[in-house]
Amino acid sequence: MGREFVNIFDDWIHSYDASVSGQDPEYRDVFDKYEEILSAVASKSIGTIVEFGTGTGNLTAKLIDAGFPVIGIEPNEAMRKVTAKRFPELAIVDGDLIAFETPQKVDTFVSSYVFHHLTDTEKENALATYANILPVGGKIVFADTVFVSEEAKQAQITKERARGYNNVADDLEREYYTTVPVLKQAFEKAGFEVQFEQMNDYVWLMDATKK
Repeated sequence: MGREFVNIFDDWIHSYDASVSGQDPEYRDVFDKYEEILSAVASKSIGTIVEFGTGTGNLTAKLIDAGFPVIGIEPNEAMRKVTAKRFPELAIVDGDLIAFETPQKVDTFVSSYVFHHLTDTEKENALATYANILPVGGKIVFADTVFVSEEAKQAQITKERARGYNNVADDLEREYYTTVPVLKQAFEKAGFEVQFEQMNDYVWLMDATKK
């Protein structure tokens, strides 16, 4: 359920914000236009929001600044402490993309750089769960690394290894990065209309509305 990757953030928490701001050359392309990506997620959201994987609270800040009520869900204890300190008024609870306490009301599920922690089967199951919780017109707005095809993913891994960016290549091989066609089918099977917008060489914005 994605929790096999939780401990990675115990170490990365100390340099995560430096990475997303472009200070780590190896991850610069992954986080290109990072602030724009987060703003895009916030701009597509409506109503009461559940955010999966609050991390250090960067997307959370965008949502709060936009005036949204936010419920944060974060499986990593160290990350929860960081976000709780940054937003002491915010509810940050232990949970993940699949195992979480269902709120009384939610209009939008959001996440950034999180959905790839689930296998394709788990992604499909998660979307079905969200569909059961959301009202008609409710939304899922996710930003994550996605590829147009499996061949494109393998080409990106080859490219990163060629320029010595083995940490990025290892990430792409270790975690469950998928393709636009697979995700489109999963969203539609769960009863959503979905649009995909490419934000950088890695990240796509998924904007889905429950029918």
